[in-house]
Amino acid sequence: MIVFKNVSKVYNMGGEQVRALWNANIHIKQGEFVSVVGPSGSGKSTLMNIVGCLDVASSGQYILDGIPIDRYSEKQLAIVRNKKIGFIFQNFNLIQTMTAEENVELPLIYQGVGKSERRARVKEALEKVDIYSRRLHTPGQLSGGQQQRVAIARAMASKPSLFLADEPTGNLDQATGAQIMSIFRELHKQGNTIVLITHDDKVAMQADRSIRIMDGIVTETREERSQI
Repeated sequence: MIVFKNVSKVYNMGGEQVRALWNANIHIKQGEFVSVVGPSGSGKSTLMNIVGCLDVASSGQYILDGIPIDRYSEKQLAIVRNKKIGFIFQNFNLIQTMTAEENVELPLIYQGVGKSERRARVKEALEKVDIYSRRLHTPGQLSGGQQQRVAIARAMASKPSLFLADEPTGNLDQATGAQIMSIFRELHKQGNTIVLITHDDKVAMQADRSIRIMDGIVTETREERSQI
């Protein structure tokens, strides 16, 4: 599903070239639950942005579902981001003036999904993350864990083939973070592909496989089976 072939990303900052990712070779199969772990500044966000088609590599090749990303136009990339990838962020990225229900529905409106279908998908997604009873509350009326559940429901409602989570437990206490990770494990059991970005080894070890990155270099890939 996801293949990196010698992927590098170099930024030009004030006339100086900064190497954020270097010759990364990664292969993630359909249905895998993989974590990408490393400290701040290691290149995790750069890798995530390329996987999510939010940025493009300076060199090398990124292949998604058998098609090189460089063959897509900007319009086609927008469709990939909107329909194929479900984004889940550390800061939730919910619209504060909208209810939980409206936040989950909004991407479906952009996708042109009909009203009755939208309502059915929103209800199903909110129920699956056990937040439907709070559907009429705005983000300010929800706890951090509840907001993250809404964010996950928003991603689920689009029925993506890939869930891309960036530090999804980073702003949560340990107990709430564990609840959120149980949702990801359930999504994985349902056959979904999950790539989870984290700096926390305990979170990373809950994935089936962990890719470690340091100073822009993928240094190791190992199997994980802990259910901490």
